[in-house]
Amino acid sequence: MARWAIGDVQGCSEELEELLALIRFNADRDRLWFVGDLVNRGPRSLAVLRLVRSLDANAVCVLGNHDLHLLAVALAGAKLRRLDTLEDVLGAPDRDTLIDWLLQRPLAHQDPGHPELLVHAGLVPQWTVPQALQLASEVERALQKDARGLLSRLYGDRPDRWEPTLSGIARLRFAINVCTRLRFCTSEGRINFEQKGPPDSASPPWLPWYRVPQRASRGQRIVFGHWSALGLHAADGVLGLDTGCVWGGALTAVNLDSPQARPLSVRSRQPRANGE
Repeated sequence: MARWAIGDVQGCSEELEELLALIRFNADRDRLWFVGDLVNRGPRSLAVLRLVRSLDANAVCVLGNHDLHLLAVALAGAKLRRLDTLEDVLGAPDRDTLIDWLLQRPLAHQDPGHPELLVHAGLVPQWTVPQALQLASEVERALQKDARGLLSRLYGDRPDRWEPTLSGIARLRFAINVCTRLRFCTSEGRINFEQKGPPDSASPPWLPWYRVPQRASRGQRIVFGHWSALGLHAADGVLGLDTGCVWGGALTAVNLDSPQARPLSVRSRQPRANGE
């Protein structure tokens, strides 16, 4: 059995099919970990959702910011943005089935007996892995209880700093923003939502979240995506897998159970463009 972690697909279904062939995915023995953002900006979000859903228990996928945006459009009346490519999903005959399936995906995941945590973007330095899983669980329960209510209040950059006393929608929004949007933060846990460049592009006090000294999650590998300007990053106790497929880069998979194995990638079929 192998657990393969796969970077942001974002509607690039042909590249995903090619990558599964390259890693010789076998449903009898293998499991896939998707870092989130299955949909949007690429040409075939519907095909990606259908494929990953068909894998059933062989695939784990955490929610990314684009996945949550699709849910907000479908369930809470959020507006499509100029660069969105979600119309194929929204107009599909199996739309409701796919939206319900996506709604059931976790915000963070850890397999029993394994140290890795799967999350779309990252963790603020104050969070331990168990704490991150607890906060993700709070969001998941809120989505199941009242998806429309939470998704209608999803958007916003406040609060932008972690406080254990956060409650209600402020606590849920902060947890969602950390898990799905984080790139840079301070050692005190304040998030910079504007900075999206390479890891060395921000000025102090901003740091890539995984480089903050003494972050509480250090010691357990965090598997994430979301950051195409970072690219493949296997250092600092983390594994970053967004190699910018939707921007003309590549789609990458790493065997989590074979530390010496090299990453495997397929070239993007999308036009080359600047990252997000």
